[in-house]
Amino acid sequence: MSLTLYYHPLSSYCHKVLIALYEHHVTFEKRLIDLRSDEERKELQNVWPIGKFPVIRDHARNRDLPEATIIIEYLDHFFAGKIPLIPTDWDSALEVRLWDRIFDNYFQSPMQQIVGDRIHGTNGDLTREKATLDTAYKLLDNHMASKTWVASKDFSMADCAAVPALFYAGMVHPFPDQLTNLKAYFDRLVERPSVKRVLEEAKPYFQFFPFAEKIPKRFL
Repeated sequence: MSLTLYYHPLSSYCHKVLIALYEHHVTFEKRLIDLRSDEERKELQNVWPIGKFPVIRDHARNRDLPEATIIIEYLDHFFAGKIPLIPTDWDSALEVRLWDRIFDNYFQSPMQQIVGDRIHGTNGDLTREKATLDTAYKLLDNHMASKTWVASKDFSMADCAAVPALFYAGMVHPFPDQLTNLKAYFDRLVERPSVKRVLEEAKPYFQFFPFAEKIPKRFL
């Protein structure tokens, strides 16, 4: 097997890469890393000294790559399925990359700050993070008024990024009821076979999510 993914089933950025792997029907080995284990953490750091997942090892090309977006770019170049996750048209590709960054920076980042606050019990002022999510939700809802997928006519890397960003953000700071376009888009995403597979594999680990009580019953 030429690829090994170092990951954890609960990690949002690992979800992003797993969706891309399943969309491309890539055969790969999974190496689940428990960061609480000194031995497993050291194993990950031997591949990527920063010690964060996901990281993918391409044995055939003798290359290790961190960072979810970069991994998907790599998969799209060497392991693409019938439909690339990054369009060949420059304008469309730029839109995909833009929305990929929007989901990572303005959905995932504030969401992770909120989750981190609960993990550490700091009870900090999360007004700014929640305001960022509110702004991002409205931006996405307006954008999706006449779209099926967020950045291209086909499911793309941007949609891979959207899944975990919306899945976890929607639990820590629920979508406002009036944002029907956002909600419809999320419902389409979670019906995607690749997404269903990722969420099903994560199900045994949801109990460890700090906001586990917020997980909708349809995902349990």
